[in-house]
Amino acid sequence: MCLSVTPRLCCRPQAESSAVQSMGHAKAEARARAEAAQIEMQGMLEQAKLQAQAQKIQSEAELEETTQRQEMELGFLRRRNDLEILQAREMAQLERDQFTEHVATIGRDTIVKLAQAGPEMQAKLLGGLGLHSVLITDGKSPLNLFNTAKGFIGASAQ
Repeated sequence: MCLSVTPRLCCRPQAESSAVQSMGHAKAEARARAEAAQIEMQGMLEQAKLQAQAQKIQSEAELEETTQRQEMELGFLRRRNDLEILQAREMAQLERDQFTEHVATIGRDTIVKLAQAGPEMQAKLLGGLGLHSVLITDGKSPLNLFNTAKGFIGASAQ
């Protein structure tokens, strides 16, 4: 309370002091809010960095897992293909050996006689050997497969 005769002169320094005080208080609040916002932003930035790092680690792990799975699958397919090739080679060898054995068993002369014999005799001889359909040629004449097919069709219709 001012006891001066002129109240204007007495209250002025008190008003200025009050204004300076409230301005200082506002500055301190603003500074505190700015620091709080800065700390919050730094926390968010750190959190984003950690999330990005976690995502990177997870992506690298998934990539590694996919790569290993594909390599294992590729190895399996290679081994399976190698086995199929081996099996095909062994089957071809077996068929070749069987054919060679049949030719040796029948004999060259018999095969020549089959090639020279008539169709009925060939059918009887081949039936006796357990063969149902065979086309034997001398290898010098070209084959007319259209007539051959008609012969097969005609023979089955009768």
